[in-house]
Amino acid sequence: MKVLLLNGSAKSNGCTYTALTEVAKSLQQNGVETEIVHIGGGPVRDCIGCGRCASLGGVCTFDDDIVNEIIEKAKEADGFIFGTPVYYAHPSGRILSVLDRAFYAGKKYFAHKPGAAVASARRAGTTASIDVLNKYFTIAQMPVVSSSYWNMVHGNTPDEVKQDLEGLQIMHNLGKNMAWLLKCIEAGKEKGIDRPVMETGSKTNFIR
Repeated sequence: MKVLLLNGSAKSNGCTYTALTEVAKSLQQNGVETEIVHIGGGPVRDCIGCGRCASLGGVCTFDDDIVNEIIEKAKEADGFIFGTPVYYAHPSGRILSVLDRAFYAGKKYFAHKPGAAVASARRAGTTASIDVLNKYFTIAQMPVVSSSYWNMVHGNTPDEVKQDLEGLQIMHNLGKNMAWLLKCIEAGKEKGIDRPVMETGSKTNFIR
């Protein structure tokens, strides 16, 4: 079993990374392999809804490396943790651009796999940011993994995050819950319990 953790900060070793590292430690202690992927600080294209990804077999037409890399990794991952810093009570623009394109092109590789969102802030805006990221999970039929409180840490620097003992505890418990759910899913597969087959084809187009 493997969980892919996505660092949505422009800083590769900042507060968001510190939080994700704590989750990864907990997952590893519970027998789950982890990989942290950093989006990077370079420019990221927005999704323009061109639909080319459908004809390309689930590959985004904008080949800026990171989005198609994530889609490839999603094929093999069993669960996901998306981490973001808080900018004006909202996730980083870069993680939203990446996830818009990754889910539009490769949603089937995320479907029915557990996901969790983690937010890092100096003070406020965390719950709003987590709520935004949770929308990706719920549109892709992904079980949303919770912890013992909302999945957030506080601090203006990595050292301050490490002083947020409650925040670190939340990250550890999140890792435990993710590992538990992955093991439950694996046990279900061994008993012949398959993914549900969704109804498709109906679209209500008169809503404006």
